[in-house]
Amino acid sequence: MSDEPEQTRTAGATEQAEPAARSHDFDYHTGPVTLRGSRVPASTTDQRLLDSRGSTEWLHTDPWRVMRIQSEFVEGFGALAELGPAVSVFGSARTEPGTPFYELGTEVGRALVDAGYAVITGGGPGAMEAANRGAIEAGGASVGLGIELPFEQGLNEHVNLGVNFRYFFARKTMFVKYARGFIVLPGGFGTLDELFEAVTLVQTRKVTSFPIVLMGTDYWGGLFDWLRGAVLEAGTVSARDIDLLHLTDDVDEAVRIVVRADEEVTARPPE
Repeated sequence: MSDEPEQTRTAGATEQAEPAARSHDFDYHTGPVTLRGSRVPASTTDQRLLDSRGSTEWLHTDPWRVMRIQSEFVEGFGALAELGPAVSVFGSARTEPGTPFYELGTEVGRALVDAGYAVITGGGPGAMEAANRGAIEAGGASVGLGIELPFEQGLNEHVNLGVNFRYFFARKTMFVKYARGFIVLPGGFGTLDELFEAVTLVQTRKVTSFPIVLMGTDYWGGLFDWLRGAVLEAGTVSARDIDLLHLTDDVDEAVRIVVRADEEVTARPPE
């Protein structure tokens, strides 16, 4: 096997090829990319890697961001791969301790652990903290998937397995990939975003069907009225789409819905 540089062999030279800076009449290969003519660089990839001089703007380029994104998926998959059955719980970061919604979140966390599930939240304060707290108090796995935001304070103290993300889409993948179902507590735009993305993934069969339970009939009732009224009448969703959502005030019922759906999927023969 020849030890000649790749660009020398491609040019078909028998003795010595001219430096890339002087001759561009050959194919220059950099990974899967082929460069010709004026696009052939004047220096090699290794040379640029080992040269400590010059601008650090490369830290903010899209190729470098791709590496950061890749690292977030690798870290997330590695941290959660052996978690076991889990349920993602969403809800407002603004829910105050001692309020009914906070107590509801704590009850949900406890009940899920008692049923054999780990609890996954966004790791923040409010309803997320409540669910994590309930999971810890029940002796279970309490997962927090944090996100880099200017107004967040990091993972709450009731998380015993935490992963922080820069990118929302990497974080969202973890919520779905490692969950057997979603339980949605009262929340705002972020909670609505997670809710409707989950429904869309189930509706379009991008994920194996899993239950989505909304807790709080008074809070979410208006949303269901709107879906069954204006939205259904306009024909932009079907009744079957709306039936993907379950609404209840009963924590035990919410957990039963998750367990029943989980058992149905487990009993289903492989395709």
